[in-house]
Amino acid sequence: MVMENVATHEDWKVCFSELAPGLLLFARQWVCSAADAEDVVQEAFVRFWRRGLDLRNRALLYSAVRSAALDLIRRDGRRARRELEAGGEIEQATQPQFEQMDDAQRELAAALDRLPREQREVLVMKIWNELTFAEIGQTIGVSQNTAASRYRYGLGALKKMLEEARTTPARTIATL
Repeated sequence: MVMENVATHEDWKVCFSELAPGLLLFARQWVCSAADAEDVVQEAFVRFWRRGLDLRNRALLYSAVRSAALDLIRRDGRRARRELEAGGEIEQATQPQFEQMDDAQRELAAALDRLPREQREVLVMKIWNELTFAEIGQTIGVSQNTAASRYRYGLGALKKMLEEARTTPARTIATL
């Protein structure tokens, strides 16, 4: 990987292109749209670049993405309260539609959405972004054993939901 030497501007661009997809998936847990997730990831990279931090520290990078997402949520929440107080109506955020998603992917995404946030974020970081439990623990501020437990419980819950969905008649699933 290019991450061995991240000293030049070009190396930062390459690192961004390599890491951005996983970071976007991670950021999507908190924000309402793909565009917001892109803004969050870009903000995290800019913070890293300005501070001259080492991109090899993935846990710190994921923490920066998480922090930027939470900042966005707080900022949007304050804005929404101000608009409500001013008498304006708040538009309801809609869940984005994913293009070309098959039934199995929809089923998995729906099951992931039903998991507790603590389990969901660990699963996303471990499975799709290949972080270690130590990196995950550092990112979310828990021990690596707690991260591993959340992963194990999340996988178990996910497996149970998917098995139940497969044994439930289609009309019952549609009502879930």
